[in-house]
Parts: sequence; C-alpha cells; structure tokens
Amino acid sequence: MMPLLKKCIACGKYTLKQELCPYCGGKVISPHPPKFSPEDKYAKYRRKILYL
Repeated sequence: MMPLLKKCIACGKYTLKQELCPYCGGKVISPHPPKFSPEDKYAKYRRKILYL
C-alpha cells in the first residue's frame, strides 16, 4: 500500500514522511478530506460546531 501525502502545518510543504516535516521539523497532517457518506452519524455535530 502506498503512503498518503502529508502536509506540514508550519511551512505548508508536502511530504511522504509520517511523523515530522523533513524541511522544518513541524507537525504533518493529512491534506485529504474525510470520506463522504450519506449515512454520516456525526454530520449534525460537525455542522453545529461549524456554525457556532
């Protein structure tokens, strides 16, 4: 299985490293959105937080 791209929060560069950014040492996160499901059990709570 191929590793997914990660994006550094600090510098905004993309990497395949899973722990820290090799350029600045910042934390990396997944830039991909979560999967969509019509039967999403938690959509109500996410919308509630979004529109506070």
